Amino acid sequence: MKRVLAVLVLMWVGASAYGQEKGGDDGAIRAALAEQSAAWNRADIPAFLQAYEDSPDTTFVSGEVRKGYGPILERYRKAYATAEQMGKLTYNDLEVRLLPGSCGGAEYAVVTGRFHLDRTAKGEAKKDDGIFSLVWRKGAHGWKIVLDHTS
Repeated sequence: MKRVLAVLVLMWVGASAYGQEKGGDDGAIRAALAEQSAAWNRADIPAFLQAYEDSPDTTFVSGEVRKGYGPILERYRKAYATAEQMGKLTYNDLEVRLLPGSCGGAEYAVVTGRFHLDRTAKGEAKKDDGIFSLVWRKGAHGWKIVLDHTS
């Protein structure tokens, strides 16, 4: 009976640790999105893009495909040239789905949601509302966006 109890306790501890890790990854992604929104609302595009992986392979799809951190940064700077064009950003209907890798822990995540911009001016970017899907990868610098599809 003691062995059965010990095994059950170990299983419970392991399940709790997995749940905390899972919650931690979900929480880390949601925190990065909150930081991203706060940076946008300060009109700080470079800080907004810190959620993206600084890689030539990072991809942004919205009307056309842009590859690379630099071209994505330039697209945002051109489309939202002033704080008035950026306005205030909010996310809603967020869903974070962690995808386990071969080691059992989450290595990728898919995040879907909606965005809304409350702003007084529009530049090249005309949409105030839309949907997005993001692919995040967990790497040496934490969770980073590697693919953004926004429409």
